[in-house]
Amino acid sequence: MTGTTRALRDRDGDSDEIVLAVLDAVERDHQITQRTVAQELGIALGLANAYLKRCVRKGLIKVQQVPRRRYAYYLTPHGFTEKSRLMAQYLSHSFAFFRRARTHCGEQFAAAHQRGWRRVALFGAGDLAEIAMLCARQHDVELVGIVDAGQDGAQFLGVPVAATLAGLGPVDAALVVDLTAPQAAFDAAVATLGAERVLVPEFLRIRRVASAAPVSA
Repeated sequence: MTGTTRALRDRDGDSDEIVLAVLDAVERDHQITQRTVAQELGIALGLANAYLKRCVRKGLIKVQQVPRRRYAYYLTPHGFTEKSRLMAQYLSHSFAFFRRARTHCGEQFAAAHQRGWRRVALFGAGDLAEIAMLCARQHDVELVGIVDAGQDGAQFLGVPVAATLAGLGPVDAALVVDLTAPQAAFDAAVATLGAERVLVPEFLRIRRVASAAPVSA
């Protein structure tokens, strides 16, 4: 929950996933502290406090003081109902994302095959990379590895990871699958391969560099 919550918050600015994570944390541990909530969700302590207070105001959580000046948090019946609703919404969005990502990655691999590009590298390791790896099996392409500076020298689901494209050997094309910094990943791939050999799923909304205007005589 934590990693997905952080990714969704950073990409969409949507607070529903954070509320769901707060309710889930409280249900698992009544004596959880605000600091622990902040650490689990990967958010600032003040923001965790704000979300807990919001949940209390909405009647989703009740608070009781316990010994040693601490507080215990409990989900109310309304809180349990809201947690179920948010979980269903979260799963629906997750499945919708998976279907869309699978379709778009499949389209890019089909385009690579059509152009005769067999050796393809991925830029970015994460959820979208996993989906891309599943899609690659349905097309006549070879995933030679993943470019991700944060995991250089490691392996991602059995695929080698390198800090740069040069560390993966000969490559025909690259597919950008970095959800956290897609534009930076695209720019790095273009710097090595050129824009025409860098593939991007449409939903990442990458800004491709426009061609230079002709120089007037």
